[in-house]
Amino acid sequence: MKQYNFNISLSILNHLGRNLYRSFITVLGEAISNSWDADARNVYITIDREAKLLIVRDDGNGMNEDDFQNKFLKIGYSKRKDNKTHTDNGRPFIGRKGIGKLALLSCAQKITVLTKTDESTIVGGVIDNSGLDKAIKDDISSNEYSLEVPEETLLASYDKIIGEKGTVIIFEDLKDGIRNRIEYIVKLVALYFRFSLKDTSFNIFINNNLVTIKELDDIKQKTQFVWILNEIDDPYINDSEFKKKKTITLANNNVKGFIASVETPSDIKIRGTEEKITIDLFVNGRLREKDILRHIPTARIVESYLYGQIHFDDLDDESDRFTSSREGVVPDDPKFKDLLNNLETAIKTVINDWDVWRLEINQDGDSENPRITKKQRKSKELVNVVVEDFIPPKDNDTSRKKVEGWVKNIQEDAEFNLTSYGECFISENLLRQYISEKKIAIPQGIQNQIDNEWKPKANAAKQRANINFDIRENDSDLSYLDMDRLASIADDETDKIKKATLQRDATEYKPIRDALAHTSRLTAIAKSRLNITYENIKARIIGLLNKA
Repeated sequence: MKQYNFNISLSILNHLGRNLYRSFITVLGEAISNSWDADARNVYITIDREAKLLIVRDDGNGMNEDDFQNKFLKIGYSKRKDNKTHTDNGRPFIGRKGIGKLALLSCAQKITVLTKTDESTIVGGVIDNSGLDKAIKDDISSNEYSLEVPEETLLASYDKIIGEKGTVIIFEDLKDGIRNRIEYIVKLVALYFRFSLKDTSFNIFINNNLVTIKELDDIKQKTQFVWILNEIDDPYINDSEFKKKKTITLANNNVKGFIASVETPSDIKIRGTEEKITIDLFVNGRLREKDILRHIPTARIVESYLYGQIHFDDLDDESDRFTSSREGVVPDDPKFKDLLNNLETAIKTVINDWDVWRLEINQDGDSENPRITKKQRKSKELVNVVVEDFIPPKDNDTSRKKVEGWVKNIQEDAEFNLTSYGECFISENLLRQYISEKKIAIPQGIQNQIDNEWKPKANAAKQRANINFDIRENDSDLSYLDMDRLASIADDETDKIKKATLQRDATEYKPIRDALAHTSRLTAIAKSRLNITYENIKARIIGLLNKA
């Protein structure tokens, strides 16, 4: 068989290839992209972790001798010459600079490439990195360094496997081994290679199993809300049941995709790894930038719940907007900046919607969102925690839905009453502390009621309940007084009839407060009056405390 040569300085090959690509999935991506550009319908990936072996085979157009030497081995050769941007079957080319193939050198000690067209015999060569290292060290020119010839038995074997046409790349002795489980790799391929959105006939198999979006069903089941950006025909979000779904129309109609949120941040972590699913950028179906949200950080809690896919094919045009590592976009690129501006608009909508929708389903929202007060938010969160104890389990669907309906009916009242009770508790106990600190005497008439009515009544209730322990933390006389009596003691004695006083507010407050203390649901006007009166009481108590 004929021997072939790299058409580049070997030192440049070293810098651009073996030292540039870091992640296994990136290298795998380059091999899959080559198959896409070759109009393959199927890519077959074989992974043997124990043998540290990776094989990528496709049924694409393949290469003849001239193609292999003058296109594949010519570093910098671009399929896009003569302004050709699509394959014969109409697919947009993924390859651009002609250096992606060097990624194949970065992950294995030995790489074998075998290929054939429907009109040629099988051709190829073997790249052994140990021999390449020596050639680079000895400063041998690319013309003097030849790829090794594959063994005849290997050629004969793969000639039958490839069939009429196609390419196979064999990675032997993977440098870092294959650390991740096959299930993890399958999930990453399902996440990061959405070529089927461009061509449904393109299939990826891993160890003979077709990779589909069903690999992501566990993530989908944990997804609560989805925001669709413009219009996108994506089976992942089509006809799927989410608690909420909304379309956001962006200024740039060519920005498409979706942003989704899960129930808890741990739901977007890939099990058994430290990696989490993020909002990623795709161009022509291939991942081009992971975690694009890092370019527009909001420092809001919702970020840790989000994942998604942004598709913006406009980044693939006559200009090369991608970094040399092919793992990102040049940050100051004008089109990329326009994309980020559109996403920033979308994220603002997502932030507000997420908070509203989370609270609607009785889950914590964004504590930093100022659309409701801190008291209201904390009250909602407390009610949500309390309610959890009363909701029947999911396997009792009929009762669960019924009880959830009852809870929803009293939810708003529960939130209001909890807040109001807290306000009542704090204000009355602060008044007791103030009266004690100021050593204000209890009027004789009130003292008589404590001694002759309220204390005996409380003791009689304890006896009936067979309770021998203390109930009140502080069993002082003041603990038997409500806001009305406490206010009358704490108020300035002078000219109470003419002045707007704490006691007059407390008198109005008492009947509503008593209904609240007995867990009654208040009318709208009672709620309004309670709020207004409490604001007066609070202001007056603050004034007293400033004199303490």
